[in-house]
Amino acid sequence: MARKEKHVSETPATQMLKAAGVAYTEHPYDYVEHGGTAESAKQLGVDEHSVVKTLVMQDEKAQPLIVLMHGDRSVSTKNLAREIGAKSVEPCKPEVAQRHSGYLVGGTSPFGLKKAMPVYVEATVLALPRICINGGRRGYLVGIAPQVLVQLLAARPVHCALA
Repeated sequence: MARKEKHVSETPATQMLKAAGVAYTEHPYDYVEHGGTAESAKQLGVDEHSVVKTLVMQDEKAQPLIVLMHGDRSVSTKNLAREIGAKSVEPCKPEVAQRHSGYLVGGTSPFGLKKAMPVYVEATVLALPRICINGGRRGYLVGIAPQVLVQLLAARPVHCALA
């Protein structure tokens, strides 16, 4: 993070964070198609484990939900479904995810969503001192305290990470 930070214009996510009085840092990077958290972590010089991805998924009734997961881990949909009392959970197709969240895939933030959805967070994310999470635009992460996820989004801790 030694490079000069450039300011990024507001997004629905940063508007929500500001309105709630949440302190955050801005971390723009050069977005690479399909680069994911490995690419953003590399460019920003942070541990990929502390870069949290925002995944739009749905249950067997096609009800959308958000899962926040470590960048270097995958979601066990079987474990997630069991924890939230669903029969099954699967990722939404990109166009469906976009319709629910209001964000482009690769720029999805859990803050400032177009549609209210339940938010689940891998419990171990909450133990980190600080996280980087999408700020509502491709190539733009915000640094926050992980407790903000619970305080602002009522994110429910779950254990669904695959190593």
